[in-house]
Amino acid sequence: MAQVLSLHVFFSAEIHKVGPSKPLKRVHKPKTSLSTRRKGPQSPLRKIQKLNLQVSPHRAVSAVRLMRIEMGGAFADLLNDKGKGSGDNEMGYVERTLGFRTKDLDDRDLRLVTDIVGGTIRWRRYLDYLIGSLCHDEKVFRSMEPLLLQILRIGFYEIVKLDMPSYAVVDENVRLAKVSLRPGAGNMVNGILRKLVLLKESNSLPLPKLEGDDRAQARTLATLYSHPVWMVRRWTKHLGQEKAIKLMMWNNDDPSFSLRANSGKGVTRADLVMQFNMLKVPHELSLHLDHFVRVKTGLQTVIQAGLLKQGLCAVQDESAGLIVSVVNPQPGDSIIDCCAAPGGKTLYMASQMHGQGMLYAIDINKGRLRILKETAELHQVDGVITTIPSDLRTFAESCRLKSDKVLLDAPCSGLGVLSKRADLRWNRRLEDLEELKKLQEELLDAASILVKPGGVLVYSTCSIDPEENEERVDAFLLRHPEFCIDPVDRYVPPDFVTKRGFYSSDPIIDSWKHNELWKSGDLTSEIPQQEMPFEKCLRSSTKNAN
Repeated sequence: MAQVLSLHVFFSAEIHKVGPSKPLKRVHKPKTSLSTRRKGPQSPLRKIQKLNLQVSPHRAVSAVRLMRIEMGGAFADLLNDKGKGSGDNEMGYVERTLGFRTKDLDDRDLRLVTDIVGGTIRWRRYLDYLIGSLCHDEKVFRSMEPLLLQILRIGFYEIVKLDMPSYAVVDENVRLAKVSLRPGAGNMVNGILRKLVLLKESNSLPLPKLEGDDRAQARTLATLYSHPVWMVRRWTKHLGQEKAIKLMMWNNDDPSFSLRANSGKGVTRADLVMQFNMLKVPHELSLHLDHFVRVKTGLQTVIQAGLLKQGLCAVQDESAGLIVSVVNPQPGDSIIDCCAAPGGKTLYMASQMHGQGMLYAIDINKGRLRILKETAELHQVDGVITTIPSDLRTFAESCRLKSDKVLLDAPCSGLGVLSKRADLRWNRRLEDLEELKKLQEELLDAASILVKPGGVLVYSTCSIDPEENEERVDAFLLRHPEFCIDPVDRYVPPDFVTKRGFYSSDPIIDSWKHNELWKSGDLTSEIPQQEMPFEKCLRSSTKNAN
């Protein structure tokens, strides 16, 4: 009798994990203040003068956020997910960076900040190409001071991508440059933005031509769709140019979000829908998971209403939820979550166990595990969760703990979640993949030690790269012939099952296929379009111990 170990490769839209090993190489930038203003005691008159009601608040905050992300290393998703709760701090950052405060952010301002910051980061390469072209002197562009460049990027994004009224964009960004820098900077912004407006109105924006050899075409596509050249070349090789372009288009689109009703606290999806209706938040029901609701807009409203702080729901992608479906947690199970933090899957699995069994959450990051534990208490599922701060590799060698079901949601490149992690494309390097592959193999070997005979190991990532998924699983099976693949078709809808029995959520295939059905009339207008980030999963099991 074959005993199945589930190795699942998932492409999840959750926040990129920090793996239980030495961190990947990252450019560490000096921890200097972004402000150019002198510090020290200031007179009451100076404090009163810091309030500037003439500058657009959402543009000032956006410029400072972009500065913090690019120069300070802050993550765009972490900055945006905090919603209005961080609004009080925003003006503090603006004051320290620009030397003045604006009026408080209202709900519309908050939405604009999220849109502008995310969009400007996604389209950075494309915007910089346009800015450089209109400067007519590469030295001017290359030597441009950081704040001035961010103001120009915001203006270009608002005009080219958001189609905002050009007169307002020019006027507001010129004022921001003059007040935060100097009159000459405002004049420069005025001249460049006016050139852009004329070119856009005459439909003659300067764009590179798609011609030449593969390398030249990759550089052009990288500019047109704003991605690193190495990603474009890699995806063109693995997917072909047509699908690579679709993938980049999807990465650049505004992401949608899913929220999971917290059944651990007795909250049903119907309860969540009632709350959304009261808040007038547009939503769609998940077609695949009973606890999930999708929202395209209105996430800030949900956050401000306190639904997350009360533990009534959690932000979690359906693709991540389907990974939990593959694990198939049941009351009384013994489950190990090997790289548990930040804990989205841990909490969902715990809610499905209905207070019976034990879920061991292992992670090397003590701080993130502490947050997981606090959230588990808020969600009222802490009774089945035991947190273990440890490097999985050393823990597996020294501990006798074994479980029926083991989930390894491995550290990965995050190439499947670039639509939500807008900044990740600019921070990831090709060299990272080699380091990650080695780490993933070490973690898989360690996780396999924790599986009882006849148990299941689920391997998941949020990457679309086959070297982090199928190839890692194949290499593992060669090293561990005691494991075999267990198809996932019993746990997820057939549309998500690959020929080899893995779970795979591919938004390029799924959303485009759905669009074609929609156009042909095969789907009624009452059925919402479902788009999910990349997930892959392999399920394999241990063979008969005899």
